[in-house]
Amino acid sequence: MTGIERQRLVALLARADVVTLLAALNRDGEEARIVGGAVRNALLGEAVADIDIATTCLPDETMRRARAAGFKAVPTGIDHGTVTIVIDGTPFEVTTLRRDVETDGRHAVVAFGRDFREDALRRDFTFNALGLDAAGVLHDYADGLADLAARRVRFIGAASERIAEDYLRILRFFRFHARYGAGEPDRAALDACIAGRAGLDGLSRERVWAELRKLLAAPRAAETVQAMAGAGLLVPVIGGVPHLSRFAAIADAPGDKVYPASRLAALAVTVGEDVLRLRERLRLSNAEFERIAGIAAALEALSGRETLPEIATLRHLAHRIGTDAVAGGLVLSATAGRSADVHALIAEMARTPPFLPTGKDVLALGVNAGPRVGQVLGSAREAWIEVGCPAGREAQFQMLAEAADGSDR
Repeated sequence: MTGIERQRLVALLARADVVTLLAALNRDGEEARIVGGAVRNALLGEAVADIDIATTCLPDETMRRARAAGFKAVPTGIDHGTVTIVIDGTPFEVTTLRRDVETDGRHAVVAFGRDFREDALRRDFTFNALGLDAAGVLHDYADGLADLAARRVRFIGAASERIAEDYLRILRFFRFHARYGAGEPDRAALDACIAGRAGLDGLSRERVWAELRKLLAAPRAAETVQAMAGAGLLVPVIGGVPHLSRFAAIADAPGDKVYPASRLAALAVTVGEDVLRLRERLRLSNAEFERIAGIAAALEALSGRETLPEIATLRHLAHRIGTDAVAGGLVLSATAGRSADVHALIAEMARTPPFLPTGKDVLALGVNAGPRVGQVLGSAREAWIEVGCPAGREAQFQMLAEAADGSDR
C-alpha cells in the first residue's frame, strides 16, 4: 500500500461520524470495521458515498448501542443482520458478521458469526472483501489490494461457486468491470459467467435492471457491453438484438449526459414495440418508460432521412412528443460525422421561446369550451412554428386570434 493510499484511509477514519460510530460499537469485547465499497473507493481516491460497517455485535445489540449513543437506529434488514444507523442525517448500514448456510442462486440463508475473514470471503469480488479497522489496519483476505491496483475484477475463490450463490453476480461482474476494470475482463470470471448464464432467467426483473442501469452509466460501458454481447450474455438480458455501434457512439461522446434510460434506448430501441418489450422485461418505471417511448417515437419520425431535418420540422415534432425526446431521437438517428450539426440543431431547439397562449386565452376569444379549444391552440402553435417562433405576446396572440377566427366558434 502506498503512502497516498494510507493517507486516504486515515482521512476516512478521521471523519467525525465514523469516529463516534466505531467508538460506540468497539467495546466490551465487540469489534466493528469499515468494509467493502467505502474502503475500495477511499484507496482509489474516489468519493465515498456510502459507508458499510461489519460488526460482531448481534442486531439487537447494534441497535441498543446506537440508541444509547444518541443515534437513530432502523432495523432495515434485521433478518439478515442489517441495521441502518443515522448520524446527523448520514445513514450507515451496520451488518452483523455472517456465514452462508444455504444459497439457491437468488437468496441466501445466513447465520450470524464472529469471524471477519469468513464474512469477507463470502462476498463477490476480491476488492470488495477489504476491511479497515479502527486502528487503521487494512485487512485483505483475498488479495484485493493487488487486484484493485491492477484494475482487475476477480471473483473470490472459484468464480463458478460465487455465481451459483447468486446469479446476479454475472451482471455485477460486468458492471464492476465497466466501473473499475481495465483491459480485457478476467478470463476465469468470463468463462464462469457464460457457463452460468441460464441462472439469469430466475432473477427478478427489478434486480436485473438495477444492475444494468448502473452498468450503462459506467465509464467503460461501451466496451463492456461489447464484451457481454460477444459472450452471448447481452441478448438474454435485453431480449433483442443490440445496437452496439450506436450505443458506443453515445456512451463515448464527450460531454454526454448520463441518463441510463436514454442509453438503454440507444442500445435496444428501434421502434415502439421495443419499448414495450423492455418495460415488461426490465420492469421500467413510468418515467423511464415515457423517456424511452418518446425517443422511440422520435426515431420512427426521423428514420429514412438522408439529410438532417429542418428546425421547423423538429419543433413541430417537439410540440407533439417533447423536446427531450426529439433531441434523444435526433442524436441516435444521426449519421457518422454529423455530431456537430446535430448538436447545433438541438441547441437551436433549446433556444425556442415559450409559446405563451393558453386554453383560457382561447376561451376569452369566444371559442366554445370543448375540443375546439385545443384545436385552436394547436393551430396557432403550428402557425407560430412555421414563421420561426417569434417571441413576445403580440405576435403569438395575433396568430391565436387568426386561428380562432378560422374556427367554428
